[in-house]
Amino acid sequence: MLTTPTYRSVEGAYLALLRLVSTSAEQHITARGNEAQEVMGVGFRLPDPRQRLPYLVTRKANPVFQFAEALWYLAGRRDLEMIGYYAPSMRSNSPDGVTLGGSAYGHTLFNPADGDTLSPFDRVLELLRTEPDSKRGYLPVFSAAELAVADNPDMACLAGLHLLARGGRLHMVCSMRANDLDCGLLNDVFSFTMIQEYAAVQLGLELGTYTHFIGSAHVNDRNTARVRRVLSEAELRREPRHFPFPAMSAETTPPTIARLLVHEELLRTNKVRYNANDVAGLDVDAYWQQAVLLFEVYRQIEHDRTGTVSRDVLAALHPGLRWLLGYRWPACATVHGEL
Repeated sequence: MLTTPTYRSVEGAYLALLRLVSTSAEQHITARGNEAQEVMGVGFRLPDPRQRLPYLVTRKANPVFQFAEALWYLAGRRDLEMIGYYAPSMRSNSPDGVTLGGSAYGHTLFNPADGDTLSPFDRVLELLRTEPDSKRGYLPVFSAAELAVADNPDMACLAGLHLLARGGRLHMVCSMRANDLDCGLLNDVFSFTMIQEYAAVQLGLELGTYTHFIGSAHVNDRNTARVRRVLSEAELRREPRHFPFPAMSAETTPPTIARLLVHEELLRTNKVRYNANDVAGLDVDAYWQQAVLLFEVYRQIEHDRTGTVSRDVLAALHPGLRWLLGYRWPACATVHGEL
């Protein structure tokens, strides 16, 4: 079979790639001081890109950061102030302590290029509206100019995203020059499938498949112990956990993203606090209220520091998000992820 292997969710693809590198690594590499096991030229496909979250106790995925990063991309931002709050480790990648470079994929995708009045993303949407079967809907991210920066601390790992409208559905093919399978892959797939679904909503198309290709797929040596624990957990489970996630609201537009980020900033800077009823009355629909609830949870963890999180806020979350939070932070822990 020449097509990429297909998995029901990102979790299956993630586990398969970890097993591949753990058992059949092609070489051991040292790049920029990071020793890693590597395989080259691998990929996978998700028939339902909404299944973008892994439910593994030992991996402790962080949906707060994942939603924040996806919104940061969709808003075309590159500031460290927002994203560094959710992932302080990203501060070391900033050359000036204020902005990020190549890894700010949204800045490249959602802002006009020099000499243009529309962003590359909007150009591709315009193309697909007028030429539905086009093969030219490619959004390049990695730039050759990045190679000219000596000791570049933040070179884009994403080469580009290819949007393909076929049969009333919007498919996406992602090309990565490199992927850290244990640390970066899950966040990347989450954000890129969110961009895909956002594009589908703008075009009025159904969500199609998501295909992910990687040039250098690797696991850093410092993470091999966790990888072994993750694989052991998967082997001992009777069956994978499954929390189907709803479709992005059809009303989602750029103003929706802007309104969300107003609430995100207020919560990040601890200028407001919301209970579940407050969030239900906000100027964003039920789908995106889930992101606001996540940001309120994180506000309580970071700013209130009481050791607990409001039960009404947790109860209003999607069961899968609540399950993930419960294993990520003790303050969110409930019995089996339920209240």
